[in-house]
Amino acid sequence: MVVDDEPIARDIIISHIANTPGLILVKSCMNASEAYEGLYQHPVDLIFLDIQMPVITGVDFLRSLRNPPLVVFTTAYEHYAIEGFELNSVDYLLKPITYDRFHQAMQKINDRFAYKNSLVIPPTPIVPQVDYIFIKMDTKLVRVNHEQINYIQAEKDYSSVYLDNKRLFASMHLKLFEELLPKDRFLRVHRSFLVNLSKIKTIQGNMIELEGKELPIGANYKEELFRTLGIA
Repeated sequence: MVVDDEPIARDIIISHIANTPGLILVKSCMNASEAYEGLYQHPVDLIFLDIQMPVITGVDFLRSLRNPPLVVFTTAYEHYAIEGFELNSVDYLLKPITYDRFHQAMQKINDRFAYKNSLVIPPTPIVPQVDYIFIKMDTKLVRVNHEQINYIQAEKDYSSVYLDNKRLFASMHLKLFEELLPKDRFLRVHRSFLVNLSKIKTIQGNMIELEGKELPIGANYKEELFRTLGIA
């Protein structure tokens, strides 16, 4: 996957990919929002990721992924190199990116893949966990802290995100929220509802009570809910 808000920079990398045996371009994205959707639809092994992008930077995007693929950062600014390598990126390419430099990065990528596929189990990259999510609302992305979310309801073409004092209409499917939010804090309790477990007040029969709201528990979700909450 290529993620870059500059069309020329994207085209250069796409051209390098086309000229490199063993690489298949799955998705080209102009921002992090498109990349979230792309990862949901097409799991990838490698991302060429621009750092300086509007709304969500490449660094924040990588930090938000629970199980990130290999990443090669691309940027026009050399001073981001240290932060990039601290996030365990494979390489750091300065624009404009020549094919020779791209080829050098590919050698590092191949070494990393060889290591991952060897009998020795590599250490899991340490990526700082974040406590927020960016919610797509029409043409903008809104940052919402995990603790603000009470529950999320699936609608026909969008999702409703219920906070303590307001409701947000998100241009995102419930399944995508389920993928992006931490599973130890948010759980699907019904085909139409994803709940913040810390907001549950009581459980009675097949109903969950939150602050001033009752939600149904789907028959196919009850066992996992009880197991997650440690209820016998």
